[in-house]
Amino acid sequence: MQKADDNPMDRANAAPRCTAHSKRTGEPCRVPAVTGWNVCHFHGAGGGHPAGPSHPTWKHGMRSREWVESRKLVNELARKARETEALIG
Repeated sequence: MQKADDNPMDRANAAPRCTAHSKRTGEPCRVPAVTGWNVCHFHGAGGGHPAGPSHPTWKHGMRSREWVESRKLVNELARKARETEALIG
């Protein structure tokens, strides 16, 4: 039960604020930040597409994290094979 002197807006006023600043004025944004984010929905909280084939700019996936890691591993194995071959003769 609420007390008579409790203001229902106290929780809203105590919410963490957006950390973005205006380019024009340099003033901070005063809108409450989205839960789990440091910024409000105007400044990008929860925005953007997920990475992968559903992204609008997805081409082929050859630069995805998995492919980059795979290429690094293959290049390392090839490097080790060349070093081993050079030691053998």
